[in-house]
Amino acid sequence: MIKKCNFCGAIDYEERRTEYLYTYKGNYLLVPNTPVEICTKCGMVYFEASVLKEIERRFFAIQKREEQPDVYIELPQIAFA
Repeated sequence: MIKKCNFCGAIDYEERRTEYLYTYKGNYLLVPNTPVEICTKCGMVYFEASVLKEIERRFFAIQKREEQPDVYIELPQIAFA
């Protein structure tokens, strides 16, 4: 079965790496170098379910202090008003 883009119907994809920002209840995990497939026609981004599940698992392990992140970063915040 040929995989089609859900947005434009194209069948051509390119594998890349990107930064993924996981958020949950005001907490964040930035995951650089995340594997992704991108439709070469429209640019729609697709993540494998297994990749997203592993990011979620690691997020909650870090929140429970069962694992340590590679590094902590500061995130500036500004209100849009």
